[in-house]
Amino acid sequence: MPTRRIPTALTIAGSDSGGGAGIHADLHTFAAFGVHGTSAITALTAQHTRGVEAIHTAPTAFLHAQIEAVLGDFRVGAVKLGMLATPAIAQAVAGALATRPRLPVVLDPVLVATTGARLGTQSLVASLRRRLLPLATLVTPNIPEAEALLGRRIASRDAMLEAAHALREAGARAVLLKGGHLRGAEVADLLLGAGGEHWFQQRRRRGEFHGTGCSLSAAIAAGLALGRPLDDAVEAAIGFVQRAIAAGYRPGRGALQVLDFTAAAP
Repeated sequence: MPTRRIPTALTIAGSDSGGGAGIHADLHTFAAFGVHGTSAITALTAQHTRGVEAIHTAPTAFLHAQIEAVLGDFRVGAVKLGMLATPAIAQAVAGALATRPRLPVVLDPVLVATTGARLGTQSLVASLRRRLLPLATLVTPNIPEAEALLGRRIASRDAMLEAAHALREAGARAVLLKGGHLRGAEVADLLLGAGGEHWFQQRRRRGEFHGTGCSLSAAIAAGLALGRPLDDAVEAAIGFVQRAIAAGYRPGRGALQVLDFTAAAP
């Protein structure tokens, strides 16, 4: 009997030995959406709910081999980019994806972990802007990441809109600028694309949550792999993360909570 096919997504990101973010969160998220998850690991991290102890980056030739192995065999419907760590890794990823311009790419410009540890070098920012923004179907920075990419302060919703326009001018086809770092009882996220601006608002939840950015971008990639329009994929992803946060739990000795992906499944 013929076997059924389900959509496939690829995550190119770092591992999290604590299981709450990075590759681990991405694959859990893909599974929750009924999407087959594949991966290319850019870096190994030794981390837990209290911090990052060590980072070991993958050789670029081996990273390239991982990406080509997946794209050469699977019908990948979307790619999520997370922690890239170094300019050399960013360049290797850009080189692999540039030959596939029709493949949807969700770029999460990971620079700092929730615990405050840096997950990329300073020169990585320039590489992300120059090499990967032009390949991005959607870029999903939080406020500090957008500030680093643009070299400007973002302190209001008006400034968020200006920044989103600037990121589109820098090459990204659409921007989801996450406003959680601004003060207020509600969190406002801005989606800006060819169809205009769309604001998503949700109640701010107390506590520190690990892996929210990874899971959001992975959920969007899953939606794109399923063939959903970008606006619908973003809206479904935001709802998924909010449900996963509401069901979150503390698995380690630190204060960080991780998301419950199973409870949040659509």
